[in-house]
Amino acid sequence: MEEDLIKRLEAAVTRLEGISSNGGGGGVVSVSRGGDFSIDGDVASSDPSILAYDDLISQCVGRALSAAEKIGGVVHDVTKIVAEAFASQKELLVRIKQTQKPDLAGLAGFLKPLNDVTMKANAMTEGKRSDFFNHLKAASDSLSALAWIAFTGKDCGMSMPIAHVEESWQMAEFYNNKVLVEYRNKDADHVEWAKALKELYVPGLRDYVKSQYPLGPVWNASGKPATATAPAKAPPGAPAPPPAPIFSSESSKPSSSSNQKQGMSAVFQQLSSGAVTSGLRKVTDDMKTKNRADRSGAVSAIEKETRASKPAFSKTGPPKMELQMGRKWAVENQIGKKDLVISECDSKQSVYIFGCKDSVLQIQGKVNNITIDKCTKMGVVFTDVVAAFEIVNCNNVEVQCQGSAPTVSVDNTTGCQLYLNKDSLETAITTAKSSEINVMVPGATPDGDWVEHALPQQYNHVFTEGKFETTPVSHSGA
Repeated sequence: MEEDLIKRLEAAVTRLEGISSNGGGGGVVSVSRGGDFSIDGDVASSDPSILAYDDLISQCVGRALSAAEKIGGVVHDVTKIVAEAFASQKELLVRIKQTQKPDLAGLAGFLKPLNDVTMKANAMTEGKRSDFFNHLKAASDSLSALAWIAFTGKDCGMSMPIAHVEESWQMAEFYNNKVLVEYRNKDADHVEWAKALKELYVPGLRDYVKSQYPLGPVWNASGKPATATAPAKAPPGAPAPPPAPIFSSESSKPSSSSNQKQGMSAVFQQLSSGAVTSGLRKVTDDMKTKNRADRSGAVSAIEKETRASKPAFSKTGPPKMELQMGRKWAVENQIGKKDLVISECDSKQSVYIFGCKDSVLQIQGKVNNITIDKCTKMGVVFTDVVAAFEIVNCNNVEVQCQGSAPTVSVDNTTGCQLYLNKDSLETAITTAKSSEINVMVPGATPDGDWVEHALPQQYNHVFTEGKFETTPVSHSGA
């Protein structure tokens, strides 16, 4: 008992000496009867881990804000929300050092200020699509990395803090890369903003968590009980957050169908009584279509144009995203879904994506093969495939490989943007009856811009020495 108390005292003295050397003062360390130590707000805010977080904000967040100020508009607004989120997390880290570990319901209330700021960023990506949608989406999705602070142990359902930061950034990087590609030869300010946003999380936040909280936040066992924090005051002009929180202690309750049943019963009751049809007029012979002179069998040009302009996906089945027979993930008929994630998968499973439009799917983990079939404006981010990645009968798809893929096959597809990382540069790409295929590869240096390569779609076939020799068509200006 005495040896344990001596060790605790030595740890407290060492900590106070560190705080003193960093310029902190005025704090009080109190010892409870059980021998645990509680730290007041001044000392907690002067803790080396908090000072390191201040450095992260001043350097990395400051760089992103400086780049956003040059761009202005909604890009500056969403970057200020990012800065507000990091400031909110700093306040939570200070409070954690003075607070006992709460239960799940208490944790949701404790993290409410951070959740409210995140919801403001999400709200900026909704509604009418902005010209800077990729900026807004990259910044909004990146804030999910701050949820590492909610890690409470291996059984909490989250990845370890370091892995969580990296995985969260991978989803945001899909949109961040779009900004880099779009503005790399147009506006250096946008390129600087995208690079600053990436460095804020990787290596910025990732290295901070790795050095200070690799196993998650450390709560104070002798501190005060956790209470819900009042949300930080929103800056003027900031959009109001939607009511649904990210961290929720209660699952959404299914709506009752009793009202629907009453409504349908009332409809059938009216039909049986004849009250619904009592006010309808009788159709006479001259009103019938076959007897009307102004009707003919010819189809007008306007009708032809209307029929031709019907969307390609007018008839779709119900949306589906499920694991079938434990071997095949079926993702079908997803329209406008930007947050589809398959997280629990293994190398024996396959993923089949069919009939999706304007959606984004992230596949976390290694799978056997992935197929995209009859999709339009579909984005897929995946880690590794054992066999092949196939794209068939698609229009305007984007695929990002974060690991390795032996083969990528593109068949009967118009518009395909393929992003390869440094580990997948040896991927064999096969194309057939396809056009507008572009491959993005990393630059020569870690900070270099992505380099775009257009795959040929026209070939010369020349009969030479008893056989045909095929070469891509090359165009040269005069």
